[in-house]
Amino acid sequence: MKFAKKYEEYMQGREKELPVVGLKKLKKMLKRCRRELQTHQEEGEEERGGGVNCRSGGVGSDGVGCPGHCPVCDGTFFPSLLNEMSAVVGCFNERAKNLLELHLASGFRKYVLWFRSKSHRNHGTMVQEGKDLVTYAIINSIAMRKILKKYDKIHYSKQGQAFKAKAQSLHIEILQSPWLCELMAFYINLRQSKTNNKAVMELFGDCSLTFDGEKPILSCNLFDSMKVEIDLTCSICLETVFDPVSLTCGHIFCYMCCCSAASVTIVDGLKVADPKEKCPLCRREGVYAGAVHLDELNILLRHSCPDYWEQRLQTERVERIRQAKEHWESQCRAFMGI
Repeated sequence: MKFAKKYEEYMQGREKELPVVGLKKLKKMLKRCRRELQTHQEEGEEERGGGVNCRSGGVGSDGVGCPGHCPVCDGTFFPSLLNEMSAVVGCFNERAKNLLELHLASGFRKYVLWFRSKSHRNHGTMVQEGKDLVTYAIINSIAMRKILKKYDKIHYSKQGQAFKAKAQSLHIEILQSPWLCELMAFYINLRQSKTNNKAVMELFGDCSLTFDGEKPILSCNLFDSMKVEIDLTCSICLETVFDPVSLTCGHIFCYMCCCSAASVTIVDGLKVADPKEKCPLCRREGVYAGAVHLDELNILLRHSCPDYWEQRLQTERVERIRQAKEHWESQCRAFMGI
């Protein structure tokens, strides 16, 4: 079955309030663009007596190219896709955050969150909601990639890939969302806690944490021959991430390594990092203030490699105590005017 058919079936069964990438509408825009270009070229050929003069930066396999300032592409296609992707990633992040917050809450706070939720959620309901959210994220991500690939095919250009890079810089590429990584870890954690539940085991068959040599990989096999793989090696200390955080650019590091890279102490935290500080990998600025602690991933790694976790815990405890001691000594000196 072609993806467009799968996507259409998915849209028919989804909740009406969930925003999606309007694949059918965007395809109609591209067809309209192609028709207008063909009409424009035919009129030009008639005026010049059959000569061809294409003002585009590239010409497609059918001889049709897009002019430098196409009113359809610049005025409707890309703005529409940008708005839809922003709505999708915003909805996904909010729902995933609320679900995981409910799962990780304890004590009185958990009762408050359960009371505020629209309906009672048992483990099975939460698992299904998590699965639906991952499906929602992936299928819209594929739709975005498909329509941009079609755009480049029609226009014989690289504007679609350039837009994809722009989406990443604007943090609306849903596969870079830290909540997708958290949901995958959430799946596996529930599988481990409910090993006697066959329904849960079957549900989690597509998510796994593997170690390729010593390299930890969080992966999820998806429909349409797509596979998401997240390398859980911290590129600063070159070890498996410990107390992991995800920056707004999507890269994952150990919390203490991240603080060091941002030139802040663990006491002050990443919120006070200079906006000009850059990600150690992609070199983007302003990625620390919105960093997200990956609590579900932290639980998963702690259970998966307990010996390594205990060793890192002891090592970092010494460093955390040292930094905390230095912080309070400096605060005391400042207070006393020394």
